[in-house]
Amino acid sequence: MRFLLLTQYYPPEPGAASLRLEAMAQELTRHGHAVAVVTAKPHHLGARRGRFGRWPVVREEVRGIPVLRTWIWRVPQGRFWLRLLNYFSFVITGFWGLLQSGRPDFLIVESPPLFLGITAYVYHRLFRVPYILSVSDLWPESAVALGLVTNRTIIGVTRWLELFLYRHAAFVSGVTEGICQTVAESGLPAQRVLFFPNGVDPALFRRVEPGSDLIVRLGLTQKKIFLYPGTVGYAQGLDVIVEAADILREQPDIVFLLVGDGPVRSALEEDVARRGLKNVRFEPLQPVERMAAYFSLAQAVIVPLRRHKLFRGARPSKVFPAWAVGIPVIFSGEGEMADLIDSAQGGVVVPPEDAGALAMAVDFMARLTDHEWQAMGQNGHRFVMEHYTWSAIVDRWLKGLVSGG
Repeated sequence: MRFLLLTQYYPPEPGAASLRLEAMAQELTRHGHAVAVVTAKPHHLGARRGRFGRWPVVREEVRGIPVLRTWIWRVPQGRFWLRLLNYFSFVITGFWGLLQSGRPDFLIVESPPLFLGITAYVYHRLFRVPYILSVSDLWPESAVALGLVTNRTIIGVTRWLELFLYRHAAFVSGVTEGICQTVAESGLPAQRVLFFPNGVDPALFRRVEPGSDLIVRLGLTQKKIFLYPGTVGYAQGLDVIVEAADILREQPDIVFLLVGDGPVRSALEEDVARRGLKNVRFEPLQPVERMAAYFSLAQAVIVPLRRHKLFRGARPSKVFPAWAVGIPVIFSGEGEMADLIDSAQGGVVVPPEDAGALAMAVDFMARLTDHEWQAMGQNGHRFVMEHYTWSAIVDRWLKGLVSGG
């Protein structure tokens, strides 16, 4: 089969969606299918124009996958109306990119942004190409839950669009079981709902010796490092880490290291400075190729989420590379991810937004014996290798696609 992937975010853009979609493209190719990508020029978080310059369209190959990048309106983190300009600019230029890419058997379109589904639907109607709506975040539900969208008209229109795109998709593919359940409850037959969870490339994320230069540069020799890697955003509720660090400020061997970028990073840095905390460090967003070294430094990886029923169905992607490297996880949340961690016995679960419970879990993890710590990390490693390598995920997804069709 020939797949054409339409997404606003693709490497070198950072983020879970970008990595997952590249993994999908690579694994579909390894399974013998042809894959091409239409995406936007890099514009998100720490991404820079770099070699893409000011040309409106750029063609290249990324690890053997043909990629066509089109112009997008670059806006800074800010008001929702400015983000709409960003989204709709690629709705238009992304359609032009599809016209330049040949006719596929399936068009896979990533949401969010939900509005890109309009491009897929129009392309489907004009050329009779079935589309698969890949949903990594329920929208507008998540934006409403975080208070980012409050206008009732916008909420109503986008909810109508969400259901419209579900109905006309050949398949809807969800990143979590919670998303798949919500889609099924909207009236879509079960055979048209696919499951493509976050996973990991064990060749990219394996335990490595981080090197004394990294440890020295960070100033973290002889420290128990508790790592948060990834987007520094609203959904994560990262203030709970700062509050836990405040509780543990008198324990000199415990340090919290946040590696990443996002809309709330500056506010977190200001809060750390205001509290006078010496046990919280920030590192810039790193290329994915360097992250195995950061994971390998950690005593545990902290994965927090805000308390909201919507996030009970979340599966934060950073859990899987942590386990692939053999590092235990502290999950500050509830629901689907908590159940996975309990099943794997690869970490500790505490209630969301509970700084006291998080501080206790960090202290507990810091005091484990080497044998106890290694056993917990090995449990997670075994679990992820059995269930959540990209190869296994794509194999199951393709079987669902064939049987559902």
